[in-house]
Order: sequence, then structure tokens, then C-alpha cells
Amino acid sequence: MDDVDAVQAQIARNMVTSADWVIARLNGVPYLEKSPMIYWLIGISYRIFGFHDWSARIPVALAAVLLAWITFRYGRWAFGGKAGRYAGMVVATCIGLFLFTRIQIPDVMLTLAICAGFWSFQRATDDEESAPRRWAALFWASLGFGLLLKGLIAVVVPAGGILVYLLVTRQLFAAPVWKRLHVFTGTLICVGIAAPWHVIATMRMPPIFNFTMHSGPGEYHGFFWFYFINEHVLRFLNLRYPRDYNTVPRLAFWGLHFL
Repeated sequence: MDDVDAVQAQIARNMVTSADWVIARLNGVPYLEKSPMIYWLIGISYRIFGFHDWSARIPVALAAVLLAWITFRYGRWAFGGKAGRYAGMVVATCIGLFLFTRIQIPDVMLTLAICAGFWSFQRATDDEESAPRRWAALFWASLGFGLLLKGLIAVVVPAGGILVYLLVTRQLFAAPVWKRLHVFTGTLICVGIAAPWHVIATMRMPPIFNFTMHSGPGEYHGFFWFYFINEHVLRFLNLRYPRDYNTVPRLAFWGLHFL
């Protein structure tokens, strides 16, 4: 009865049965709205356990457990064992986590990637850290995997938070911080993880331009336009094509967040 669960589970099944792990398809139609990582993880679960409802839910369930565990580790490192235990318990019993993992969406996985990114950033830039290069690599890897989970928002959220933190602490132009992050090699790690799928998908579905007098947004086909422009830009401007969705007024949107 839930269209989200059915869409995610069926796309992953189609990937397994067709052996096409690049272009997600639903009823034979390319489904380019979302990044593919959740389909890959569900597909791997199918390959191990078979095609079942419960096997489709294993990746999301494991991500929720890992999120609670990494929050515990984060809190223990920052404030001690008692704080870490409480932090893990708060996440594990959070009503939002329960509600958002009742359906097959990758938001808990994205939260896990962002949490790992923040923690690894702080570990990499900590003067007392003995292995900053390893934590820097984890930071950039979390951004790369986040891009494959939810798109550009996986970079915007941690990068925005980190920039605000560096501004407040007056470290934005501090050379030691950027040196510990190993920006050049880190960027290679992030791009090496996220770029192959984006490049292959663009090559598999190149753009087709139709500049007729009556052409509209729907005439600009191809993966790159639909995924990056339509889904990442126009969606947030309420201009996405086609208009097959409902929006929430801004006041209600932020009010529900506070609630």
C-alpha cells in the first residue's frame, strides 16, 4: 500500500534481475529522481537473502543501528562515557528516527554519513589526534558516499555546518586546519567514490535538445538535466517538472521542524 516502499524495493529488484546497476528503472521507465546507493544496498541484500519484504528493509535497519552506535562513539569521544551512552540512547529512542525508518527512504543513511562526516572532521582537525590523515580520509569518503545516497544535499549540509563552525572559531583561514584535512587527496577520494556513477549515467542517457516553438521543460531530456537541474535546483525553487508533488508552506515547514 505504501508507494515509497514499493518503488524502492521494486527498483532494487529490477537492478538485480536485469544486471543494470546504473540506471534505475520502474516498470521499464528510467527513474532518475534519486541517487542509487539505497537501491544497490537493497539489491545486495536481495542477492544474499532473496527477494523478501524483510530483506529489503535490512539496509535501512542496519543504518539506524549504526547511527545510534556512531552517535554513542561521538559523544563518548567528545564528552565522556556517560554522555556517549545518553547520546546513543537518545538517537535510538527518537520518534523521528522511528517514523523515518518505517518507510524505505535513505534519510537515515544520509544522517549517518553526515554524522560520520562531522565526527571525522573534528577528529582530523584536533591537535591531539594521532592519526589525522585517517580521519580526513573518512571525512571525504563520507561526503562521497553521501552524494550517492541523496545527492548534493549530502555535501551542502556538512560543508555549511563546518564553514559556520570555522567562522565562529576564527579558523576559516587557518592553514593548519586545511592542512590536516588533506584537501587535494581528500577531493580525489570523494570524486573517486561519487563520480563514476554520475559519469556513466550521463553517458548512458545523454541530453537531447528540442528547440521547437512549443517545447517546454519536458523537452530537455537526459540524465544530467533531470538529475542535477530538475531535481537539485528546480525542486527547491518549486519549479520542478513535472508538477507531480505537493509543497508545504514555509511557515508550516519550519514549524513542523520545531515541533
